[in-house]
Amino acid sequence: MSKLKHYETMFILKPTLTEEETVAQLDGVKALFEKNGAEIVATENIGIKELAYEIEKCKRGYYYVIYFKAPANSIAEIERNYRNNEELIRFMFIKYETKKEVGSWTKMSEEAIKRASK
Repeated sequence: MSKLKHYETMFILKPTLTEEETVAQLDGVKALFEKNGAEIVATENIGIKELAYEIEKCKRGYYYVIYFKAPANSIAEIERNYRNNEELIRFMFIKYETKKEVGSWTKMSEEAIKRASK
């Protein structure tokens, strides 16, 4: 197995989803990560926020952030699945490579875990 890299993904779900549909989408994303050899370290539900501009006729969206470790070759498959998900209106991945960046990633993921446990 290749070495795991540190990543962060942020994605926005459509605001028209019910709470059950939102939970199902998040569970589906987590299952996708596990299927592709990723290890989720922390998840953060930022909640519904106003978008900077309208996307697919949506002015708001549910924001989620996931801190994870994964083999570099799994990101392409995760991104392909994101693109095929009609309920997901925007997403991005950030890769942390240097020692300083990984330190920042560790601090942010620990803070997300603390906020989730409150």
